Parts: sequence; C-alpha cells; structure tokens
Amino acid sequence: MPANAPEERGDGTTPADAAPLAPDVFPGDAVESATAFGASAPARTEAARHGWCVLAILSALMGFASISTDLYLPAMPAMGQALGADAGMVELTVSGYLIGFSLGQLLWGPIGDHHGRRLPVAIGLVLFVIGSAGCALAGSAGALIGWRIVQAAGACAGVVLARAMVRDLFEGYRAAQMLSTLMTVMAIAPLLGPVLGGQILAFAGWRAIFWTLVGVGLATLAALFTLPETLLVERRSRASLGRALVRYGELIRDRRLLGYAGAGGFFYGGMFAYIAGTPFAYITYYHVPPQFYGLLFGVGIIGIMATNLLNARLVMRLGSERLLIRGTGAAALAGIVLAVTAWTGWGGLWGLAVPLFLFISATGFIVANSIAGALAGFPERAGAVSALIGAIHYGSGIIGSALVSAFADGTPWPMGWVIALAGIGSLLCARLLVPTAAPAASH
Repeated sequence: MPANAPEERGDGTTPADAAPLAPDVFPGDAVESATAFGASAPARTEAARHGWCVLAILSALMGFASISTDLYLPAMPAMGQALGADAGMVELTVSGYLIGFSLGQLLWGPIGDHHGRRLPVAIGLVLFVIGSAGCALAGSAGALIGWRIVQAAGACAGVVLARAMVRDLFEGYRAAQMLSTLMTVMAIAPLLGPVLGGQILAFAGWRAIFWTLVGVGLATLAALFTLPETLLVERRSRASLGRALVRYGELIRDRRLLGYAGAGGFFYGGMFAYIAGTPFAYITYYHVPPQFYGLLFGVGIIGIMATNLLNARLVMRLGSERLLIRGTGAAALAGIVLAVTAWTGWGGLWGLAVPLFLFISATGFIVANSIAGALAGFPERAGAVSALIGAIHYGSGIIGSALVSAFADGTPWPMGWVIALAGIGSLLCARLLVPTAAPAASH
C-alpha cells in the first residue's frame, strides 16, 4: 500500500484495519467508501433487507461501462459491411463512446451529490436507452458514433453514482466488503460480453445487440426504484457545479498525481487500442469466426483477474509503487514485442495473441496501484480524485482507439505500435514521476 500514514477514522480504526480487498477492487474505491458515515438507519435497514437485490442492481449499474462495448465487439466487421464503412470509421464508435463516458462522469458526480442518487441515475438510464435504440436504428457510421456518445453519457451516471450509493449505505469494513463483492460480480461482464455478443450476431444480426442493451437499460431502470434514496437532503452538497469543476483544475497541477494518472492513463490508451483493434485483427485479418472472438477476448480477462489476485497478495510485501513500476515495465516489453510481431507477421495469430495477452494482464498491477497512489495524497478529496482519474483514463482511451482508427490499413500494425507507445509512456510516468517508497511491512 502507499507509504502515507493511514488516517484514523471516527471509530478509532484505520484503513489498514479493513478487510482485504477482492482482486478486482480499486483500492481508491474502498478508501472513498470507508470515509463516509452512511445513510439514514431506515435506508440501511431497507437495503440490508433486500441484500441480493441491491447487489444485483448496483452490479448492473457498475457493469454498464463494460457491457456497452464488449457486447458488440464481435459485430464490428459486420457493422462496417452493413453501413458501408471502413474499419477506421467503425473503430471510432469506441472513441465516441469514450468521449461521452470520460466527460460525463465529471458531471454526474457533482450532480448526484447535489440532487441525490436515484433521480440522476434514472435520467442516465433513460439516456442510455435512447442512445442504444439510436445505435440499433442508425443508418450510417456517423450516426452510430453520435448515438454511442449519447449512450455513454447515460451509462456513466450509473457507474459513478453506484459507487456513491455504496458509500451512502455501508460504513467501514462493510463498505469495503460490498465494493469487493460488486467488483467481483461485474468482472463477469467483460468475460461473457463478447461471447454473448457473438451468439446474438450469429442468430439475429448486429442490430439485435443494441436492442438487447435497450432491454437491459429498461430492466435496470425498473429495478432502480426498488432501492431507497441513499443520500438524505441534509447531507447533499450545496456547492455549485462550477465550483466542483474548478477543483479538478487545482488537482491536476500536482506532480505526484500526474505521475499516477499518467501511468494509468497511458495504459488505458493501449487497452482501448486493443479493444478497438482486435476485432479486425482477429476476425478480418486472421479470419477468426466472430463467435470465437469472445473466447480470445475472454482469455485476456482471465489474465487480468489472475494478476489482480497476485497484486492483492504481494502489495503488502513489496509496496504498490514497486508493483506499479514492474507492471508498467511488463506492459512496455509486451507492447514492443507486439509491435514487432504485428509488423513482421512472425508467429501468425499466436504471435499477435500472446503479447496482447501479456499486455492486458498487466492491468492487475497498473490500474489498482495507480489509483491507490493518486488517492493516497488527497484522502480528504478522494471523490474528486477518483472522478478525475477516471476521466483521464477514459480520455486516454479516446486517443488510443482514435489512433488505431486513423491509421487503420487492414493489418494489425497500427494497433501494435499504438500499444507499444502506450506501454512505454506508462513506464516512463511510473519511473520518472512516481516517488519510490520502501516496501510495506508484511503481515
């Protein structure tokens, strides 16, 4: 964990006393949740009475970011053929989504603090449904990109405010445990999304994938109103939206924060280059059947889960800074190998798939540790830092996916060099801007 001494909570405990986090939990989420005092007793009692229902709804809200993109990845080549668009234009549907998602979450957080949780989430779900229906009816790639922005602007409300609802409902250890469970459940979405999307494509066509998302949005909207409002009126923020946005500018000037944000941000750029580029590299270039694309994609998710588990075991012994540097080093090396194999064609499909697997697997060492490090320097402003880091991550994803689209030439080479540069950039930020701390004491 970061070297900063832990702050004592009101009950005399410290964050170090909390239950260990599940491998897919960003430590920053747990820190943010542990500092809240919770909602009213009736709200907590109501949530506890419907425990599994609350778990399912919050997991669905937090999983919208993954399912909105992962479900249609196998259909990207078919979408391009149907809309008369080349690979670069279809890949911009990923970039368009990231634009809406990265900017939207900066707005929904302050809105949720000011107006409560359920109403903003409901508005976001309505936007998501409208955007998904627009994607299903789109007659051109340009229209599809526009509707993806609308879809993302709605989806991110649920992702941002679901974490806030957990902070409202649960305190201390229970908040960390609940977030651990939610993150573990939502990891299923990117694992199964491409597989399910491939089957929908095979039986009903690519437009049916977006109609499926319409159904998911409507079902979640209906279920939302079974949850209590978790933020009482007297606990809501009185600060204006403008003031909340000004605070982001104050944070971004901190060198240490820039180091952690850069390490994670560059990596996210490479990760979304992978998301935008692999459907065409695997399906179009190497002729992998769309229904099997999800299996190759799912192997990467398993790698992420494995390194998250390993990171959770090693972080107390080696320290998050050292693991971050080692993770970024592994990502840079895998990216360089990928660029070489993508350029030369050495190893064929597996020459591409293996370094991609190694690059994506580094997620477990990079994302959690970069967010934890950023939050450690601003414990009293964890919410703002969390939203800012998320926006930087997804904003970098815009650049990564857009570069793959702009230089698309029908080969895996553009994806390869973008991922290589992303890995090198992530390593440089970790080495040059992140302070090195002594290893944490083992327990």
